[in-house]
Amino acid sequence: MMPQRGRTADRRRWDNQALQAEPWWEGRLSGMTRYDVIVAGLGAMGCATAAHVAARGRHVLGLEQWRPGHVWGSSHGDSRIIREMYSEHPMYVPLVQRAYALWRELQERSRRSLLHVTGGLMVGPEDGRLVAGTLRSAREHGLPHEVLDHRGVAARFPAFTLPHGCVGVFDPHAGRLDPEGGNAAHLEVARTYGADLRFEEPVLSWGADGDGVRVTTPKGTYLADRLCLSVGAYVGTLVPLLGRVVSIERQVLFWLDPDPADACWDAPACPIWAFEYAAGRLCYGFPRLPRGVKASIMHGGEVAADGASIRDEIRPDEVEPLREAAAALVPAFRAAPVRDAAVCRFTNTPDLNFVVDAHPQHPQVLLSSACSGHGYKFATVIGELQADLLLDASPRFDLTPFRLERFSR
Repeated sequence: MMPQRGRTADRRRWDNQALQAEPWWEGRLSGMTRYDVIVAGLGAMGCATAAHVAARGRHVLGLEQWRPGHVWGSSHGDSRIIREMYSEHPMYVPLVQRAYALWRELQERSRRSLLHVTGGLMVGPEDGRLVAGTLRSAREHGLPHEVLDHRGVAARFPAFTLPHGCVGVFDPHAGRLDPEGGNAAHLEVARTYGADLRFEEPVLSWGADGDGVRVTTPKGTYLADRLCLSVGAYVGTLVPLLGRVVSIERQVLFWLDPDPADACWDAPACPIWAFEYAAGRLCYGFPRLPRGVKASIMHGGEVAADGASIRDEIRPDEVEPLREAAAALVPAFRAAPVRDAAVCRFTNTPDLNFVVDAHPQHPQVLLSSACSGHGYKFATVIGELQADLLLDASPRFDLTPFRLERFSR
């Protein structure tokens, strides 16, 4: 937790609450010369945090080592899944519901097409992690859903063949997000409210400065009251204590071209999907996009010491594990040509839950967020919650599950 300084220590449980009376960006500009908050790292969580802090009238400096829209992090690749029936744990459902609301607000404000509801199909054994977890969240939160057998899947979604021993669970609110567009929209909000955003200016070091912070880059030293470190796969250099906890994983994404003339690959005939092809092992994919039909295996990639050590070159044979994993559900993947491929950097915690917590030695420094490959959909709400913590407001959700202390138990 950040220092209290007049803020109630009471933590509200994760539950649905009424949205704010006015959109979150309705703030005021600040003319202060000393920064209230420095945000290091302007990926998904960093740019959302900068937007929310700036919209509340605070003076924000955002620092990013790469140019906007770069491909050396985990906020690129034209699409990210968003789903309401969260298989990982029901505690995420209220959080993602708030994220949906904020994505819609951001979409309206930016006039960008960010959120595309296509529905989502979760396929696997009925007692497997994916289906059982999805149904648990649906039932605990009373979410609309359908359980489909092989006839139901074939009739609704002709691109898929339900494997023997599997069922499909349909989430009508699932869909995809545009990560590049979402980041650009958050940056626009931040700039509108006076944020100073500096790209290709990496943080070299940071330190405590009384009850504030100082941050050094190749271009100078900056002072602020608070610092948010949201540097993803490069966290080990700036936060060694967190670097010792997380692992950096290479995730390879492929865009396939199963049949350009077949409309079964277009939404709504093709929803976003996930498939538990072996116990605890998932692959996932999207409807057809301009680059093709995107799919990948979730986790299981090469692990590196840090983001800079990740191998960006992709061998032609690296698509074969995906073909094999997905073939039972998506037979067309066996021979579909590859149109494109990309590498994404996952920053994983041991339990695959996020980190949103104050630095244990420096309470004016907020550590964010080790998204473990499933975090982009939460960027809007994590940005809001981190702004609360940085500005001594009381978050609407209990963030205990994301504290660092869980790793020392």
